Amino acid sequence: MDSKNRWTPPLAGIRVIEISQNIAGPFAGAILGSLGAEIVKVERPDGGDDARKWGPPFIADASPSFHAVNFGKSSVTVDLRTPEGIAWLRQAIRDADVLVHNMRPGAMEELGLDGPAMLAENPRLVYCAVTAYGDRGPMKDSTGYEQMVQAFSGMWSINGSHDGPPTRVGAPVLDLGTGVWTALGCIAALYRRQATGLGGMVNTSLVETSLGWMNGYYSQFNATGKQPLRHRSGGPLLFIFEAFDTSDSEIVVGAANDRLYVKLVTELGHPEWATDERFSTYLNRIKHREEVLEMLQSVFRTASTAEWKDRLEAIGVPCAPVNDFQSLRESPQMSALEIFCKLPGLDHEVVGLPVSFDGIRPPIERATPVLGADNQRYGVPSAKDSKP
Repeated sequence: MDSKNRWTPPLAGIRVIEISQNIAGPFAGAILGSLGAEIVKVERPDGGDDARKWGPPFIADASPSFHAVNFGKSSVTVDLRTPEGIAWLRQAIRDADVLVHNMRPGAMEELGLDGPAMLAENPRLVYCAVTAYGDRGPMKDSTGYEQMVQAFSGMWSINGSHDGPPTRVGAPVLDLGTGVWTALGCIAALYRRQATGLGGMVNTSLVETSLGWMNGYYSQFNATGKQPLRHRSGGPLLFIFEAFDTSDSEIVVGAANDRLYVKLVTELGHPEWATDERFSTYLNRIKHREEVLEMLQSVFRTASTAEWKDRLEAIGVPCAPVNDFQSLRESPQMSALEIFCKLPGLDHEVVGLPVSFDGIRPPIERATPVLGADNQRYGVPSAKDSKP
């Protein structure tokens, strides 16, 4: 990397105390750490973050899921059942720029480490609290996890095929999304602190993230009063935007306006489908949706995904193969983006931060920490110094 393209971490000099486990809180820490902040991950002495054990397989005694959201951090083990442990954590928060936690509701209040208490002791602190259902209301103290919050928020109701049951989204989109919102809120609060000298509270939750992702669906519901229909591969707003079976796999095709539709059916060998009154306009195609899909499907089965991809791209019709992880990993586009990053010292890859600065993706300079590896560095009281 030459001097003109040297990576300059935008959050260098910021210290973050992270008291979190599983995915949402740790992912917020991983984002802030990738941007240059010092992340001190506080874990239980008896096993640490539960995600360490989410295996097999295991890499360096930790699960792949743990490695995915905990690279670049330090780890200290603190027994919060002891006065010494609480005292150490209180001082660490006093000295920090940011606290990120997803402790169970009420736990920080019981320890005397809640937002108002810590902001009184460190007015420059940005205190980020991650919950399942939000920081107010009758469910604020309820425990919730990805699947149950997806179900509660209505996300299941819009996912799956129209004739099948409601279905969860496979990726932990609420955990990861809440991590992103937490990091974004933290950075905004740090920016405000430059002008005011004061930190503040940042509250995020899985249910609010879910509603944010479904903003368009709820807008549609509020306008019509009708529950959005489920679509296996398409959607309620744009047509045609569907997956079709080919002779060897599947391809997703987007022809959601009259111009693209004419191009598509002409390439498929049926220009008459563009002039037939039933299909000649967007609204008419919506009315005859199932008939249109059956016609198109009958042609897509006659050739391979690769052949259709080449043909449709040549005429400017958007399309994409339905990849599995192996085919995605081997695609030239992923190689060009260099988004898969090796953890230093480990033969294991994770997805790097999905943002670049001046053409540079933030590098991963440290692997995930061994549990308690940094106790001495941060002066954490040892077990023998703590009363049971």
